[in-house]
Amino acid sequence: MTILKRPIITEKTTGFTERGLTQYGFEVGIKSTKNQIKAEVERVYEVEVLGVNTLIQRGKAKTRYSKRGVVKGKSSNFKKAIVTLKEGQVIDFYKHI
Repeated sequence: MTILKRPIITEKTTGFTERGLTQYGFEVGIKSTKNQIKAEVERVYEVEVLGVNTLIQRGKAKTRYSKRGVVKGKSSNFKKAIVTLKEGQVIDFYKHI
């Protein structure tokens, strides 16, 4: 089971750092716990985590029209984690680019 899948880099999550907050967003495994997420972020990024908030994002309903008629479906549910770091610590997602 993969704990951290990818960082979430959106306007909202980059706004955290612009406002001086030390919070970062990650897409995580649907069955990951807060303790597992905290340990994985500390191990991978070598920072100290103060707190982890999680939420399960419901998948969006999708509809498309084809020759066979209307095809309805849904994208998968996924879990997000908002990780709060100790003051003065940062995560640089772009250092390996």
